[in-house]
Amino acid sequence: MTDIGFTHVAFCVRDLKASLAFYAKYAGLTLVHERKAAGVAWISDFSRPFVLVLIEEASHKDTPLGPTGHLGVGCASREEVDRLVATAQAEGCLRSAPVDSGPPVGYWAYIADPDGNTLEVSYGQEVGLTVEKAAAEARP
Repeated sequence: MTDIGFTHVAFCVRDLKASLAFYAKYAGLTLVHERKAAGVAWISDFSRPFVLVLIEEASHKDTPLGPTGHLGVGCASREEVDRLVATAQAEGCLRSAPVDSGPPVGYWAYIADPDGNTLEVSYGQEVGLTVEKAAAEARP
């Protein structure tokens, strides 16, 4: 699987364990990656390289996506991320400069949309590989 295009949606949640149980029960989503120390889980239905990212935040309030909650789009290269960042900076909507977080997160930056939601543009995220691995492990 290639991580290009729409790869994830992230939401803050108050209780990660309760949210994981809810999405498993009502959406058929399965845990494919977790960073317990950070309170982060990726869940997927294995139908495409797409995950819902749940980020535990005790003080969560109902807000637009952002600054932590975001929509994510995989780019074909670091140069494409840099080009989009430069454009966003020139237009006054860059929310954060690029960061290289290494695997499985990759090289990413945040851009604000007109409504204040956050779009993450990234290169090198391993959503597809993580989902493939979990799907293979989940098969009987």
